[in-house]
Amino acid sequence: MARGYWVALVMAPMMALAGCQATPTSMPRAEPAPAAACNWPVNEASPVTLAQVVEVLENRDFLVRDTDTSLGLVSAERAERTIYHNAVDPDPRLGGFLFGGSGGRVSSGVGLGIGLGGGWSSEEATRIERVSVVVGNESVRVARDVQLYDWRGQLRQSRTASDAAFCHELRDALAAEGASS
Repeated sequence: MARGYWVALVMAPMMALAGCQATPTSMPRAEPAPAAACNWPVNEASPVTLAQVVEVLENRDFLVRDTDTSLGLVSAERAERTIYHNAVDPDPRLGGFLFGGSGGRVSSGVGLGIGLGGGWSSEEATRIERVSVVVGNESVRVARDVQLYDWRGQLRQSRTASDAAFCHELRDALAAEGASS
C-alpha cells in the first residue's frame, strides 16, 4: 500500500503538467497574404451570384465540392498529374536475401550486389488546387491554395496561391458570365 501511495504522489504532478499547453498569441494567417485583387466590391450593375461562380469554376475544370448559400460560399478543387522535380531517388541497396530452388531442391542464402530502384515513377506527383469564393452583399473574396503530393501520397509542398493573376482572371470570367446571362 505504501508503494502505491508514493507512485501516486510522484505521478500526480506529472499528470497535471501533461495537460498544460501554451496558448497561441495570435491566430494563424496565410503566408503570403492573399493579393488585394482577391477581394473586390460587388458591382450593383452586374452582381455576382453563386450560380455564376459555380459555372465559371466548372468551366475551368474545377470540381465543386461544397456550397453554402447562407454563407455565400463555393468551394472547389482540381487535381492534375505532374512531375515532382525535387524527388529524391531511392537509396542504393546492398545485398539481400535469396530463396529459390532447382531440380526439386530448395535452398536459401544471402546475395551481395548493388542495385538501384526508381525511374519515372519516383518523380510523379499530384497537384491539388483548392479555391473558395465567398460572395457577400458588399464584396467577393477568393482564397486559393496549392498542394503537391508525391507518388507515395506524401505531402511535399503546400502554399497559398491567392495571387493577383488568378484573381483577375476569375473576376474577368465572372464579369463575362454575368454579361452573357
